[in-house]
Amino acid sequence: MLDAHTGPHRQATHGSRRRTSLASVLSLAVLAASALTFSAPAAFAQSTLSPAEAAAAAMESAWPGLKGDLFGDRRLVEGTDAIMLEAPSRATDPAIVPIKLTLDPAMNIRKVTLVIDENPAPVAATFDIAEGAGLTELSTRVRVNAYTDIHAIAEAADGTLYVTKQYVKAAGGCAAPAAKDAEVAAKQMGQMKLRAFAAADIGGTATHEAQLMIRHPNNSGLQKDQVTLLYIPAHFITDLAVDRGGERLFSMTGGISISEDPSFRFNYRGDPSVPFHAKATDTEGKVFEKTFAPEQS
Repeated sequence: MLDAHTGPHRQATHGSRRRTSLASVLSLAVLAASALTFSAPAAFAQSTLSPAEAAAAAMESAWPGLKGDLFGDRRLVEGTDAIMLEAPSRATDPAIVPIKLTLDPAMNIRKVTLVIDENPAPVAATFDIAEGAGLTELSTRVRVNAYTDIHAIAEAADGTLYVTKQYVKAAGGCAAPAAKDAEVAAKQMGQMKLRAFAAADIGGTATHEAQLMIRHPNNSGLQKDQVTLLYIPAHFITDLAVDRGGERLFSMTGGISISEDPSFRFNYRGDPSVPFHAKATDTEGKVFEKTFAPEQS
């Protein structure tokens, strides 16, 4: 039996405490739900990033340091059409990423440096273009090892530097296995082929186009033998010179970022019947060269 004086009071107190406890739980639940609601978009954004994208987002850009190392305190002009760079925003194959450079014929560009910022060896190639060559388009294929900006820096005859860039999503290109069997690659090494394309009109001047292809593994030094799992030593083309009728058209100094079986497509002015001569040297000192008669082109 309940005490006449204390029983109801105790029941009321207990009920009050219970209501307070329930209210606290409900309040905490509302706060938790609100927190989840506000944090969900950020959490969702984080979850949509791939590991490579998350790593790229957290990585500090290498470009400021590279720019200083390569060009010192020289000013790089941005936002002009002096040089344009075309590359896929997301590469299908990181070991073979197509790159196209377009140069303003009015700017007299004499040198182009191609930099893949986050690659182990960022300077992919430097192209020196001869005076009067009429070379305003140049395409090649490169390896991209991580999500990165690719910069193209053009130097005019007066020394002015122009820069453009393209962000490319790709990873693992420098370590990707070779496409060809090593024995087959060794047998074909140094073979060259030149293709000719129909002439085009650029700025009222007839311009011809050609593509030079060179068989070479261009090993990066970061690839593994798929049988022994040992690293394959770096072995790549370091220098290339392309002439027409004994006169230089362009030359290239290259590194590990140029893809296996290097390919260079370019335009030029002049008589297409004049023979081409190409000479390449690799890291082992091997020299490959060939003269292409018009009927071979």
